[in-house]
This record gives sequence, C-alpha cells and structure tokens, in this order.
Amino acid sequence: MEPSDTDVTIQQITAAPAPAREPAVDPGRRPFSLVGRQGPWKHALLRRMLAAADVLAILFGCVAAGNVSGGIALTIAAAATLPLWILIAKFHGLYDHDHTRIRHLTSDELPNLFYWVTLSVVATSLILNLTPIEFSVTPAVVIWTEVLLMSFLLRIAARGIWRRVVPAERGLVIGEGPLADSVARKLSLEHGHHLELVASLPIESRLDRPSEGALALGDLGALLEDRDIERVVLAASDLDERTLSTVVSTCREHAVRLSVAPPLRAMLGTAVRLNHLAELPLIEFKTWDPSRSTALLKRAFDAAFASLALLVCLPLFALLALVVRIDSPGPAFFRQQRSGQGGRPFMIIKFRTMVRDAEDRLSEVVRLDELADPMFKLRSDPRVTRVGRVLRRWSLDELPQLINVVRGEMSIVGPRPEETRLVERYDPGLSFRNEMRPGITGPMQVHGRGELNFQERVAVEREYVENHSLRRDFKLLVRTVSAIFRKHGAY
Repeated sequence: MEPSDTDVTIQQITAAPAPAREPAVDPGRRPFSLVGRQGPWKHALLRRMLAAADVLAILFGCVAAGNVSGGIALTIAAAATLPLWILIAKFHGLYDHDHTRIRHLTSDELPNLFYWVTLSVVATSLILNLTPIEFSVTPAVVIWTEVLLMSFLLRIAARGIWRRVVPAERGLVIGEGPLADSVARKLSLEHGHHLELVASLPIESRLDRPSEGALALGDLGALLEDRDIERVVLAASDLDERTLSTVVSTCREHAVRLSVAPPLRAMLGTAVRLNHLAELPLIEFKTWDPSRSTALLKRAFDAAFASLALLVCLPLFALLALVVRIDSPGPAFFRQQRSGQGGRPFMIIKFRTMVRDAEDRLSEVVRLDELADPMFKLRSDPRVTRVGRVLRRWSLDELPQLINVVRGEMSIVGPRPEETRLVERYDPGLSFRNEMRPGITGPMQVHGRGELNFQERVAVEREYVENHSLRRDFKLLVRTVSAIFRKHGAY
C-alpha cells in the first residue's frame, strides 16, 4: 500500500518561527482589543460571531411564526424576547466551549441547541401569553423548528468563516514517542480543529541540567512567549505529578490553554467516566451492555430511516445501476459475504465498483495470508472502474446496503462490516466488533476512512462500541455528510 500523506509523526513537525509581534508581554496581562488583535481576541471574536448567528436564527424564526399566525404584531412581540434567548444560550454554555477544547464541532452541541430552543420557546410562550398577543401551538412549533435548524446551519457557517479569517492557534507538543506521534497524526486526520503544531520538544523534568535538545521545565515560560504559543499539548509517556503541576501552573501564568494526552490509556481510555465522592475522584469503567430500550429504539430508527430512504432513492438506484452496466460488463450490484452481529455471516449488497472478475484477480494486488494486519485498502486498485471511482468518492456504492438494514443484517450506524475471511484472522480481543450490527456509516467513515491503519480503526470502533448511545449515532450520522463532501480517504 502506498504511504499516506497523513502518516505524520512528531519528528516531522519542525519548530516554526513565531510571527512578528511586539516585545513579549505576559499574555494574561495584555490589554484586550479585537481591533488591535490583543489578548484572547480570537475566541472572543468567535463568541460574538456565534451570538450573531443565533440572533439571525431567532429573528428568522420570529418572522416565520408571524407569517403563520399573528402577523407583524406577533413577530415584533416574539423578537422582543431575543435578549432572553441569548441569556439562556449563555447559561447552556453555547458560547464558551470552543476555546476549552482542541476541537469543538457544531454537531457536538446539538443536544444543547435542542434544550436551548425548547426552553426559550417555552419561556417566550409564557411571556407572550401574559400580553394581548396570542401565541398558540402553531407559531410555537414554527419558531422552534426554524430556530433549531437555522441556528445549527448558521453556527456551522460562523465557525467556517472564523477559521478562514483567523490565524490558526499556535500549538506546542511536549513529549516524544508513540503518544506524541499519535497526537500529531490525529490532528492531521481529524478535521474541524483550528490548531497548528509549530514546535515539538521532548521534556526533561530536571530543572537544572536538561538533556541535549530537551525542554527544561524551568524554561517553559520563556519558550511560550518566544514562540507565541497559544496551546500546549502535553503528551509525555512517563508523566509524573510534579511535571504536570509545573506545566499547569506555567500555562495558567501565561494564559496558555493546555490539553493533556493521558499516558495510561488503559486507565483513562474510551469507556471511563470521572466522578467524585466528595473531593475524592473516582474513575468508573463502563462494562455493561446498552439497555434493551436503546437497542429497540435503534432498530426502530434503522427500519424507518432505511425504508424511507429506499423509497426516495429508487430513481437514483435505477440511474446508477444503468451507469454501472454501461461503464463495464457485468451485474450492477456486487454481493459479498461479511461478518455480522454475533459473527453471523450475511451477504452485503453494494453497487459494483470493480471489474466483473475482481475477486478472481485479488491475488494480483494483495495476498491475504501475507498481510501484517487483517485488513487492506488500496489507494490505486487497478480493478476499480471509472464509474466505480466516482461512486466510491461520493460513497454512492454504499446505498444498496439500505436493503441490508431493512432485513436486520446491518444498522445505519455501526462498526464497519468486514469480510469473513479477514474476521477469521482476528485476535480474541477484537471480538467486540461483533457485539453490534455493522453499519453503513460509523466511526471509521467519520474519523479518516481509508487513511486509518488497522490499529486506529480498531481504536475508534472500540470507543464507539464501549460508549454507544443514540445521541452518538445521531452525531456520527450528521458528521457523515461533511465526511462525504470532504472525500478524504475515499478510494
């Protein structure tokens, strides 16, 4: 397989010079100015842009509600409650999460948007019903629908514009080895963040005589100012309490944001929750299966969504089937045995994207018994047809799997369905992939698709299985749309 352009290690990140700026001043004491770009102006600008997006969404909803019933009087009265909407949004943290995380997507805040709009509509209804203005169920439903939809879309637009006009956050990685390499690679694979790694240094915990090329903790403050660092990512495999305390206090002193990649990934992995018993922190592992009600709701959604999508997509199915047949001889559909829930085999259905005898020619491109890992994905597979490349780029070849969903063999969202002959080579530790129905889309398709190596694919799918929820499914489904348009890793 050809090397990917996203195979980034921490050694490949060079220490870039800081941009020209005025003499160093403690960032925590810089005068704040959006115009002069001083202080924490980047995220202050984003907060204002998000608030402006919400204001537009609210006004749009008020106008729509007035058009349905009540006219201009209802529109003006509803718009008068706009400050209350913004106040409720502030209480829900809708303007205060972006700067605390390396990546915060609009899809991540959909539950909060839902709560915000619902509570605001209820508050608006209670207020307007104390006035001569009639605010019935119909305008309430209209304003709820319009504001929820428009706020989601306008927030996506606001964040997109902000990332284009504002320089990326300057990041420093402290650490070395696999953990630091993983940070660099994830930042190259994942989209939606606004962080540029401009320097990386191994850490030397001794304050007096650091190793050559290593960062002495006592010099961290000077380095942050010299490089104009805005976020530190601590990825030290041998992290100790003293080192962490020093880095935290230094970052706080210089108003630099800090993210820590935990070295004990098994202890602080994907299925843990941090709670407190009084002041005592407790790490609790999720070791139980999803409830039956969750499984039933997931299956009901799968059946309803797939059935409706099949009806809507029937004309497209006919067109794509015709194009596939015209482009190359052979059937329009491709069937292959895959491993399903509980390891039960089923025949997956896809639009054919390869030549008719692709299975017979597999040995020409790869030998399964010689693979280091039980997976393969070729960037330039000679068996793929011209139309097939287009179908794969836009994931249109996956549409017939809606039939598998209706049959109960697959789900809309779930782990990737793998060939049975590859699953037979799995270690016992990978049996978790068979605990759920495989999905048309899922964590692999959202977090890198074909660019992920086997270990990364297993990691994101384990995280999904161990933390499954209907909310997680919905977020992955929403993010699938942007992943399709990016076409990153689709080949």
